[in-house]
Amino acid sequence: MNFLNTFRARLLIILIILLITTLSFQYYLNLKTQEENIRLREKQEQALVAGFALGTGGITSTDYLSDLVKREDQTFFNEKVNERIKDIIVINQNWQITDSLNTEDLIPTEGENREVIYKNLADVENLPPLREAKRLGADAAKFPNADLDPNGNYDGEAYVIPVDTSKGRWYVMVILKSDKSEAAQRAAQPLIYTLGVLSLSTFITILLVWRFTRPLADLSNAARQVALGNMSVRVKNYGQTNEMGELSARFNEMTAELEKKQELEAKLQEVEKSAVVGRLGSAIAHEIRNPLNYINLTLDHLRAKFTPEDVTQRGDFEKLTAQLKAEVARINRQISDFLSYSRPPSINLQPTDVRKAIEDSLRIVEAQAADCRIKISVVEHENVPLIRADAEYLRSLFNNLFINAVQSMESTGGNLNVKISPDAEFVRIEISDTGKGIADENLDKIFEPYFSTKETGTGLGLAIVQKVVDVHNGIIEVTSNLNDGTHFVVKLPKVRE
Repeated sequence: MNFLNTFRARLLIILIILLITTLSFQYYLNLKTQEENIRLREKQEQALVAGFALGTGGITSTDYLSDLVKREDQTFFNEKVNERIKDIIVINQNWQITDSLNTEDLIPTEGENREVIYKNLADVENLPPLREAKRLGADAAKFPNADLDPNGNYDGEAYVIPVDTSKGRWYVMVILKSDKSEAAQRAAQPLIYTLGVLSLSTFITILLVWRFTRPLADLSNAARQVALGNMSVRVKNYGQTNEMGELSARFNEMTAELEKKQELEAKLQEVEKSAVVGRLGSAIAHEIRNPLNYINLTLDHLRAKFTPEDVTQRGDFEKLTAQLKAEVARINRQISDFLSYSRPPSINLQPTDVRKAIEDSLRIVEAQAADCRIKISVVEHENVPLIRADAEYLRSLFNNLFINAVQSMESTGGNLNVKISPDAEFVRIEISDTGKGIADENLDKIFEPYFSTKETGTGLGLAIVQKVVDVHNGIIEVTSNLNDGTHFVVKLPKVRE
């Protein structure tokens, strides 16, 4: 087998593809994250540059920062920068706040004597942590937010730049808005993408596992069926050419051979059973038929020589002797059934008129049918061809079917209808009665040897019928409704021109 067509190779290739895909996607996510970090860093730098430029302009200008951002000639401050900057605070050499962009409480006010009142930096509260405060040297102690933990939970961060002026060193403090929520979103976004990749990989893996293990599950179920004795089970191949496909093919071949073996064993058992029955039937025939013939002849002699003259006694005598002869005939017929079923078929096929064979068999049951109020009718279509049959076997077939039909109606009476018609390559014979019918649970068993619902039956009558049909390469079908009669259809091959 080509290695690329094996289960192991395909699974290895799929795993390599999934690994490469996952790593490639993760590399892409890392690249996008790095680009996003660079963009945010540039945005932060732009905000700091714009803030320091605006704060420096506020030192040299008499206008407040809120007025400077509204000038048309300023180019640093725009909407993107405004979204990032929370406030800009200008601090003079005396550590007083001279201006604020967005906090009105920090803007200097005018006193009663028109003096300017400044707010001291040390009195300002709620300032975010000061970044890189050590660069300010000793001046860092003047900032109340210099000692705050930059990793704490604060709303924003502050940056300070010193500006040397003619009046002394001033400071511009730029306070940037907190980006922790954005950072959380940026951190969660790769996780979401990674979760999507893992979910897709898991889904593909589940599909592959299900596809690769489905033949194993089918094989397990099929093996269980074989263990229970069902040799007709087969495993679907699914068009696979790997080890699974080979295993399924070998399993189907094994079950096919086991099924053939089972059929051969069943046929062998039937042959052995027939052989035993044949030997038994032959022994019974030799040991019982001679006494039966003697009993039958003796009964005829008694009826001829010793019939009482008294009318009443004569009736009882005739009745008893008739019953004895009937019982002798029944025993003789059972022996004949044994011999007919157990004898190996030696068939002599000749062109035969099926209607003549049917009428010969009907003569056997005519007397009993008349006594039981059973009406017999035979209908033959035109141009019914001859059949290829053995007359003796054919007589046995119809005898058993007619006897069974009459016995099913002997207590109620009814109709026995026979219909003969051509049917393609066959001649179709339909035999129906209005008797007791056959129960549904027994319908599949009636052709089995020794199966009988009668107390005195041998169970060989319909088995002989099936055997005769088989040796003639014919077909037999049966339908029945309980208490509504039985319908047999026998198809026998016609004589070909």
